[in-house]
Amino acid sequence: MDWGTELWDQYDTIEKHTQSGLELVEKYVKFVKERTEIEQNYAKQLRNLSKKYNLKRSSKDEPECRFSSYQSFLDLLNEMNDYAGQRELIAENMMMSICIDLTKYLQELKQERKTYLMEAKKAQQSLESTYKQLDSSKKRFEREWREAERAAQYAEKTDQDINATKADVEKAKQQAHMRAHVAEECKNDYAAQLQKYNKEQNQFYFNDMPLIFNKLQDLDERRVRKLAQGYILFSDTEKHVMPIIGKCLEGITKAGTNVNERNDSMVVIEQSKSGFERPGDLEFEDYSQGINRASSDSSLGTPKGPMDLLGKNRSKNFWLFSKRSKLSPSTLPPFSTPPAPSPANGPPSPKFGRDPLSYCLKEINKTVKPRISSFRTLRRSKFTPERITPAVTEDFAHLPPEQRRKRLQQKLEEICKELQKEVDQSEALGKMKDVYEKNPQMGDPASLASQISQTTQNIERLRGELNKYETWLAEAGGRGDTLRYKTHTFNNNGAHDVHSPDGAHSDESTPDPSQAIYAEFDDDFEDEELTAPIGKCTAMYNFPGASEGTIAMQEGEVLAVVEEDKGDGWTRVRRNNGDEGYIPTSYVTISLNE
Repeated sequence: MDWGTELWDQYDTIEKHTQSGLELVEKYVKFVKERTEIEQNYAKQLRNLSKKYNLKRSSKDEPECRFSSYQSFLDLLNEMNDYAGQRELIAENMMMSICIDLTKYLQELKQERKTYLMEAKKAQQSLESTYKQLDSSKKRFEREWREAERAAQYAEKTDQDINATKADVEKAKQQAHMRAHVAEECKNDYAAQLQKYNKEQNQFYFNDMPLIFNKLQDLDERRVRKLAQGYILFSDTEKHVMPIIGKCLEGITKAGTNVNERNDSMVVIEQSKSGFERPGDLEFEDYSQGINRASSDSSLGTPKGPMDLLGKNRSKNFWLFSKRSKLSPSTLPPFSTPPAPSPANGPPSPKFGRDPLSYCLKEINKTVKPRISSFRTLRRSKFTPERITPAVTEDFAHLPPEQRRKRLQQKLEEICKELQKEVDQSEALGKMKDVYEKNPQMGDPASLASQISQTTQNIERLRGELNKYETWLAEAGGRGDTLRYKTHTFNNNGAHDVHSPDGAHSDESTPDPSQAIYAEFDDDFEDEELTAPIGKCTAMYNFPGASEGTIAMQEGEVLAVVEEDKGDGWTRVRRNNGDEGYIPTSYVTISLNE
């Protein structure tokens, strides 16, 4: 069924329905535009939110950047930023595929509908014009027929009148005959107009208008079909980006699973461990032996050091979290300059066990005086109003031993990188000079003299700094093996490991009690923190491990990798029993954890 047959007399209804359909398209386009604005605002807010909490730091070496929870949070923000990008893509695709396309199609439909309505109006005007002509001829025929009837009646009356002359009778008859002839012509014209009107009316109602109505029906059906496609695109546009959005959400989930609380705890230890030893037992001050107060205080200054460092009252029990009490002048040790402590894991001193008092006096004179005040100031700054900041020195002596070693190692690595860069530049300038000498047309060798001289000076300067920092690192208790120093490569965590090539002491060695004044109250209660393995390796050849700091291995033996090769050809490994040492990288096949 079609409109032309079933709705031949519903022109106004069809006109109203098609207009309502076009208005629906306009309404849907407006709806989608507002939806795209919501998506764009949502994406903008998400981007601003990610930017707000993802502040760019001046350096990537911030302490918290090493925590897995912090890195996962940054990954979450990055995924959220990508998610916002997908929301923007949804808005853009909706605007392009729905709003712009439907708006253009709507204009075409409006123009087409206007054309069809103009054709219908024109056909209707033509039919109305024909009807007017028909009505005019009909009225004329009616008027002329009445005139003819009156003329005939007058002629008959005149003919019957005995007083009328023959001339009057003839004139009346001629007039009646003329009127009858005119009436007959009007009748014929009326008949012709009637026939013409009926023909046009038949054409109008059976051909012209049904054709126009059918065209409007087709237009409306195309509009409905296009609108339905717009509805589908509204869903498909978002479906197309759902896989990417799903990946963003999976990335957020992965960021959560990548958080490793144990590794974060290890990072805190690595960043904050000072390297000081725990305090030893206080010595008994036997006044009955005639030792005066002053000499006792001086001789036992070392055992009192931890109490003063922690701000404890001598009358109270020793505890990490007890309330701080003010130090009286009499309780302060007889020294005020910062100490230079021995290595955190240095070799034990057998003298201390035999003569602790004399050893303490010796240590006070040698090492304690340069450090205790600084460490006490460091601890006091957390609790007292007078925050005294230790002077920052080039050798990082103001830091605790462990942190000092790490900073020195970092500085060495920076110098090594800069030195390697200068060496490479020097080699390049040398090659360029050789090329210029062999081919003068390519350049003047003398033009490179200033650059070569400057590079040489830089290399000498960097080598001097390298030797200076190596010396400071050795003083701070860093790894002293020549093999490691010549390559200027250091352990990442900077820890003084009992199995590293420093060969400081073995598992059976007893820690030096004299180091008790350098106490660092960490959350862990072990002398050494074992670095988590980063992979495994399998030995391809036998290695005797005869040199200091190395470890023997047999072909086919599987070891845990603790530290990667830093470019010197040696890798740090660990056995299941805890033995650690360095092995040649070329002797093993390494597989790192992902």
